[in-house]
Amino acid sequence: MLLDTASLYFRAFYGVPDTVRAPDGSPANAVRGLLDIITKLVSTYGPDEIVACWDDDWRPQWRVDLIPTYKAHRVVVERAGEPDVEETPDDLTAQIPAIRAMLESLGIPIVGAPGYEADDIIGTLATRAANPVDIVTGDRDLFQLVDDSRGARVIYTARGMSNLEVVTDETIITKYGIRPDQYADFATMRGDASDGLPGVAGVGEKTAATLLQQHETLAGILTAAENGTGMSAGVQKKILAAAVYLEVAPTVVAVARGVDVDVTPGTIAPMSEDRAAAARVLAEKYGYASALERYLTVVNV
Repeated sequence: MLLDTASLYFRAFYGVPDTVRAPDGSPANAVRGLLDIITKLVSTYGPDEIVACWDDDWRPQWRVDLIPTYKAHRVVVERAGEPDVEETPDDLTAQIPAIRAMLESLGIPIVGAPGYEADDIIGTLATRAANPVDIVTGDRDLFQLVDDSRGARVIYTARGMSNLEVVTDETIITKYGIRPDQYADFATMRGDASDGLPGVAGVGEKTAATLLQQHETLAGILTAAENGTGMSAGVQKKILAAAVYLEVAPTVVAVARGVDVDVTPGTIAPMSEDRAAAARVLAEKYGYASALERYLTVVNV
């Protein structure tokens, strides 16, 4: 199980009341909520191993160099030579050390890499995995990793933890009319305002899907547009007008699959008495003791 960790702790922060506090009065809703999310995932899907994938760089410069608007609206402070500061509530920022400490206390490795987002770590580990993989995220971009033949599926959290959706090949084919291996090209054309990706003006999901059904890939669509075949004159004009964007956007949208990371996934297994005792001390300090007991009940069976 690969966790899109930031996606999950943001969901926890907004989903758990801010009245949840540690004994010293500091906020604890995100750390407690994240642990409850992990407990539900482990209980529901029964993974053997788990990794918390981390945004060492939430807005990599190599993506910004290609599309300067990439996540630009979320930047609070630009910093030369290191990741920009992302707009994040102060009460959530304050909980990041506790979140990391909590994960480490449970033996869940935190994996990131300089210059890469969690999506890229997930893409790399999912591609490398010899066994089936569950990717837990609220980000549709990771649908591009779904592959029934490899047992790679997405546990999609956008509808809430009480309404999780298991995304497989059939899900994507039914919902979008394309295969998972076409999803990155589909997302490139559709665009995503939340990531600062404009897409192709005037081309929505239906047109993008139709074009991929006819021409298989974005490269095939561009070739057809240049030749003036396989699409209406209006759509041809829109594709050609976006040629500069379409030259660089696929690299931005595609998750990296070859990041240099070395990780031993955490094993989901009963915790030793010493480790559980240390985890309880930390949980008391940071205000998630009840959530820890729920987790221990699940893993210690």
